[in-house]
Amino acid sequence: MKYAILEHGGKQYVAEEGGRIEIDRLAQEVGKSVEFKSVLLVADGKKIEVGSPYVNGAKVKGKVLEHAKAKKVTVFKYKPKERYRRKQGHRQQLTRVSIEEVALGGSKAEAEAKSETSSASKSQSAARTTAARRSSKRGGGASSAKSGGTSKRQAKSGSSGGRSKKADAESGADQDK
Repeated sequence: MKYAILEHGGKQYVAEEGGRIEIDRLAQEVGKSVEFKSVLLVADGKKIEVGSPYVNGAKVKGKVLEHAKAKKVTVFKYKPKERYRRKQGHRQQLTRVSIEEVALGGSKAEAEAKSETSSASKSQSAARTTAARRSSKRGGGASSAKSGGTSKRQAKSGSSGGRSKKADAESGADQDK
């Protein structure tokens, strides 16, 4: 028995080959084929593949059978002793899909090649971030200004720590006394 767990519209569905599922309304016409690529788990009887979060290359192919409505749900709001009562109904729009094929991911060589390229790009980005951290430790302007040192702008103007020139002159006069 071949089956898969797929994700569609924030919900998860168990799809078996030859079975049917009811999902939220799709924009496709009746009779058209549909393909789900967000497959979380694939099992073919002997082997089970679990994705993190999705299984690479796995697909579930199906055919739209009909568009329908779910059973009616009554929403009733009520506040006691206040004469507040609101009654509202809702019928969810659904699409019935016949599952034709549950396809496992590509060959293992393809999956390994994809994982190698993704690990190589991860190591490159990690190298870039460490280089950026090193350059900021060596004397980045923003970090030294936060730690109490003077920034380049303050050093040019000659002022110290955000005080005005008048305050600097007064503090100099106080020291002369």
